[in-house]
Amino acid sequence: MLGGFGLAVGVQRAIARIGLTASDSPISSNSQSVPNAVTAMEPPAEPASGMGGDRETLRLVVISDFNSSYGSTHYDPEVDQAIALIPRLQPDLVLAGGDMVAGQKLSLTTENIQAMWASFDRHVGGPLRNAGIPFGFTIGNHDGSGAVSQGQMSYQRERDLAAAHWNHPGHNPGLAFVDRANYPFYYTFQQNGVFYLVWDASTATIPAQQLNWVERSLASPAAQSARMRIVIGHLPLYAVTVGRDRPGEFLNNAEPLRSLLERYNVHTYISGHHHAYYPGRRGNLELLHAGAIGGGPRQLLNSNSPPRKTLTVVDVDLRTETTVYTTYDMQTQTLIDLQHLPRLIAGPTGTAVHRRDLTCADLAPAERSGCA
Repeated sequence: MLGGFGLAVGVQRAIARIGLTASDSPISSNSQSVPNAVTAMEPPAEPASGMGGDRETLRLVVISDFNSSYGSTHYDPEVDQAIALIPRLQPDLVLAGGDMVAGQKLSLTTENIQAMWASFDRHVGGPLRNAGIPFGFTIGNHDGSGAVSQGQMSYQRERDLAAAHWNHPGHNPGLAFVDRANYPFYYTFQQNGVFYLVWDASTATIPAQQLNWVERSLASPAAQSARMRIVIGHLPLYAVTVGRDRPGEFLNNAEPLRSLLERYNVHTYISGHHHAYYPGRRGNLELLHAGAIGGGPRQLLNSNSPPRKTLTVVDVDLRTETTVYTTYDMQTQTLIDLQHLPRLIAGPTGTAVHRRDLTCADLAPAERSGCA
């Protein structure tokens, strides 16, 4: 396995060659996996502008699930490689799907938890801040779980320490907040014409009080006058991976939640927790399931492909309200071929998530549940 510098150099050369704006179309069948470089792809006709330039387009980088074992201050090499690579991708914003540290264990001391957040800042927060890249994130179950037992927050100390970390002036994520009253657990911000809402999906149930806030926020003039709306939370709406396809590992009441987001024209829901990349769609809502870059990548349901650690570049065209994904396997240093991912994934509730490139016409009659 190459070190972070080797990967960054290899990817940088590939970026210079291809423009890093590959589409969701499949990679050529004669492409080869090269240890030191990303698989070559033809650049599209109109590359995204990245930082500065044409504000009709912008670039996001999505990463998730950084942590290792409980209490660990160690990060796998792919985390450092991804953070070293990100400035070369020239994103306008980095979005993280949660589990930045390795908490959710009652025996952890205050000093343990503070040491984990300090390590996160050395490996992730600090380098992005120093590069001048804004960082939007959602709290995961290992960062500050919202689990409740007997009417009390089970991990209140972890939540308090997470809040202390993110509200420290030295850890400013560089976001243009709209509502930060409940930051870092749920909050809104705007950037480049896009309205972002982060909800607390660190458990399977989003409380009614918070959902009232979600609806007010999405109905607000700031949200509805934006050119696009994106929601971010840790748990996905639907199960997509082996071992996370049981209640508690995905959001309860997924269909009402999806209807809520669709009602206010949310374009994409970005989630983590399932540790596998899957670009899905159900109804009119796109679902970006972000893969892990830390420990424990998982296998997708309905797939024989091995688990992979991934980083996704999202190029947004605000003129057409469309997005293009370019996703890297950070271990093999290759691009992920969309056509090798399952056409649809049906979890334990029987609700199907379709691969986002497929239209209703592409699906067999038996596959069209939830297609729009």
